[in-house]
Amino acid sequence: MINKLEGKIAVITGGNSGIGLATAKRFVSDGAYVFITGRRQNELDAAVSEIGKNVTGIQGNVSNLADLDRLYTTVKDQKGHLDILFANAGIGEFVPLGEISEAHFDKIFGINVKGVLFSVQKALPLFQDGGSIILNASVNASKGIEASSVYSATKAAVRSFARTWTVDLKHRKIRVNAISPGPIDTPIFNGLNQSKEEIEQLKKSLITSVPMGRMGSPDEIAKVVSFLASDESSFVTGIELFVDGGMAQI
Repeated sequence: MINKLEGKIAVITGGNSGIGLATAKRFVSDGAYVFITGRRQNELDAAVSEIGKNVTGIQGNVSNLADLDRLYTTVKDQKGHLDILFANAGIGEFVPLGEISEAHFDKIFGINVKGVLFSVQKALPLFQDGGSIILNASVNASKGIEASSVYSATKAAVRSFARTWTVDLKHRKIRVNAISPGPIDTPIFNGLNQSKEEIEQLKKSLITSVPMGRMGSPDEIAKVVSFLASDESSFVTGIELFVDGGMAQI
């Protein structure tokens, strides 16, 4: 049986850990060749080793346009074209309204909005007509979650991008969709500048709002991204697909 992504060339930003890494593994197992990015070279090298085959790691920050140019130059030189982009790279920092700083705003919007926009724009010259672009949004764009003003706003922008780019790219038959994960057990929690006990309490609090009563796994997101990347979703574009255990649905 032919794998559903057989022969496809994919880029995954933020592919060195969490959802991005799980998706890279899934893409490769489904037959694709994958280019992954990450800001930290040691984590990127470890991810490439873990994936094991059909993968190239390229260090870079999606908010740095020179890094994006270097990424796509490498893709062009090695493979010549692109079929799939998963614009996954993003960060989350949670700050109450009264404590939001300009630096916090610029950092989160720089990676989550600017980074997504230019990751997609700079990929377009390499894209085959009929390709697939998947954007990583969040349930936070649809829920009122304490101290998430800036983060939630960035994810609402990502959801809007899926709508507008669906129209912008329809003449090339490039499909654009957004996924909105709920609470997923990834290393992002380790970057919240909270104690281990506080992080565990946060996870328990999140789980109480999930009808399925648990957090999701990165591979549960990866399977959905692989579906949207493949011809199995050939009549699906412009959507926001919630993968959230029901969190934003009730």
